[in-house]
Amino acid sequence: MDEKKDRGFFGQPIGLRTLFLTEFWERFSYYGMRAILLFYMYYAVTKGGLGMDRTTAASVMSIYGSLVYMSSVLGGFISDRLLGPRRTVFWGGVLIMFGHIVLSLPMGETGLFVSIGLIVIGTGLLKPNVSEMVGGLYAEGDPRRDSGFSIYVMGINLGSLIAPQAVTTMWNHFNFHAGFSLAAIGMFLGLVVYWWDGRKYLPKESLQAPDPITDAERSKFYKRVIIGVIAFVVIVVAMMAMNAFTVDNFITILSILGIALPVGYFVMMLTSKKVTKVERSRVFAYIPLFIAAAIFWAIEEQGSVVLALFAAEQTQLNFAGLHLSAPQFQMLNPFFIIIYTPFFAWLWIKLAKRQPSSPSKFWMGLVATAISYFVLIIPLIGLAPGDKVSPLWLVLSWGIIEIGEMLISPVGLSATTKLAPKAFRGQMMSMWFLADSAGQAANAQLVKLFEPGNPQNEMMFFGVTGIVTLVAAVILIMFVPKIKKLMAGVN
Repeated sequence: MDEKKDRGFFGQPIGLRTLFLTEFWERFSYYGMRAILLFYMYYAVTKGGLGMDRTTAASVMSIYGSLVYMSSVLGGFISDRLLGPRRTVFWGGVLIMFGHIVLSLPMGETGLFVSIGLIVIGTGLLKPNVSEMVGGLYAEGDPRRDSGFSIYVMGINLGSLIAPQAVTTMWNHFNFHAGFSLAAIGMFLGLVVYWWDGRKYLPKESLQAPDPITDAERSKFYKRVIIGVIAFVVIVVAMMAMNAFTVDNFITILSILGIALPVGYFVMMLTSKKVTKVERSRVFAYIPLFIAAAIFWAIEEQGSVVLALFAAEQTQLNFAGLHLSAPQFQMLNPFFIIIYTPFFAWLWIKLAKRQPSSPSKFWMGLVATAISYFVLIIPLIGLAPGDKVSPLWLVLSWGIIEIGEMLISPVGLSATTKLAPKAFRGQMMSMWFLADSAGQAANAQLVKLFEPGNPQNEMMFFGVTGIVTLVAAVILIMFVPKIKKLMAGVN
């Protein structure tokens, strides 16, 4: 469609509306489910929950998030080599919908883990490829691209903002399964919009795999899949033979995988003959940024685990005439992103060439992240037994850490595309998702140290985590000149 005519959605290509609404409903379903999932796992059976150990439930939440981002590697491969982005996104949405449907049925722990499997694979297929399709709506040099992505990101955060309140209301009025069913309905609506609108407004090229797999490669791929499945079965059987096949032990294995996978990717790129000397230098520059991002995501993603438990166990939920519920605090993340995004977009344009470099923005983001945990120590000092803290402290903490996200998330996404070797551009984007995956893989072990309702433990947890993050920021400051040199001309 001609660029001048294709302005049917706020001056953007009409296909952006399709992808905007698809991702709006996908994020609605995911964040709605996530807002109540932790409580569903550890609430007593008499309260409609599964009665799991609270520490185990927190670890499951973290490793769940890690697996979601880990699976994006699989989604990128299937889209690029097998199905093309449009079909990959559709089948990803179908799997997500069925995952929520399983959760909406009273199937106990079996239903929980089947649901996790479906949603993990489905999100891996859908999430990275929807973003790639947004870029495919614009011709090279189209000045509307950046504003189009801004509108798209707003759709993500609007879905994330509305979902916790809607799903929590269903839980409070009916039960957990009613809340999960609302998440399933949200994904169904996203699929309807995507299928109906996509036929008319999405490029036909999105139906084709950009780099179709050859017969020789297909055979090698199937062999690797079979080897992977056999290795997985052997590990499970061995654990069962040693009476070690427990949820906690399995989570530990997945945590190791979540950290080992990006290490393997870095080794592969740095040793590849397809990577030039300049590109190799840029990959080295990316490593400290990746580590900083993983530290940030580890803490930011604790919002749905550590801070969710803090809200439930240590926070006044009857405040200023309002009756709050713990899941409602999950709305703060997208709320602050929506508030901050226009300001930061304006700020970087205003500063132009005077704005800080990418590594400098990263250390600033880590400092903000550390402060967000330090402020939570203040209300806990001298807290009497049985007393609880004002919810305004959680609002302040979220408001500060989202400044960190504005300094790291979009900047890191941009840096990833700029520092990527030509032969690994698609896989380098998967690396950015793996930073979040690695952070949450570490979280699966870290959250075991948090004891909600114990002020001394909470102060120690927030304090140590904040200090480690601050130390990482100081180390990054020291390496900024070296990183900028390794970036070899990339600003």
